[in-house]
Amino acid sequence: MRVVKEAEERRNEILDAADELFGQKGFDGTSTNDILEKVGIARGTLYYHFKSKEDIMDALIERYNVRILGAAGEIAADKSIPVIERVIRAVMALNISGGSSSKEIMEHIHKPQNALMHQKIQKVIINGVPPILTGIICEGIEQGLFSTPFPYECMEMVVIYANTVFDDDMVTMTNEERGARMLAFVCNVERLLGAESGSLMETMQMFGRGDGSGDE
Repeated sequence: MRVVKEAEERRNEILDAADELFGQKGFDGTSTNDILEKVGIARGTLYYHFKSKEDIMDALIERYNVRILGAAGEIAADKSIPVIERVIRAVMALNISGGSSSKEIMEHIHKPQNALMHQKIQKVIINGVPPILTGIICEGIEQGLFSTPFPYECMEMVVIYANTVFDDDMVTMTNEERGARMLAFVCNVERLLGAESGSLMETMQMFGRGDGSGDE
């Protein structure tokens, strides 16, 4: 007997299968036939939900974006976490995670032919992240930790800088240069926010991110 599933459930099955296959075989190494076999569906069913393999990748990226912003939003809303620590945790949540193909997706979107896909992710981050961080900054202002009349604009500047300078496609850096940029970045964020000198740096060091060696 043929199993008929709700459209959303079937769509998610296809995405889950593609996510796993992209992680195992790479985007280029995965065929639509591989996805069909893993899900156990006909080609027509696949094309009912997605026009192409690239369309599937687009949908996976959108799903990651929702997950990323959701994770950052949950952290921002957790009043039990101190404000400065919450800022750092929210920023650290802004990476593609939770899927086996995350590295493959990042490599894929950084290819020249996928510039539009890369732009889509950047647009989501630039528009979606500042409002999340602004809420935390406003709490910090109320608590006397920060002093700025432009909390949203500050966070917009921070996100745009981080999303371009720390993007390997935009600026090529050695590990030493990246470490220096990170120190300068944190120092200037403290100044933008009117925070006590060293306050953000101390919290970053708790997470192993204040010495330029956080990726090691």
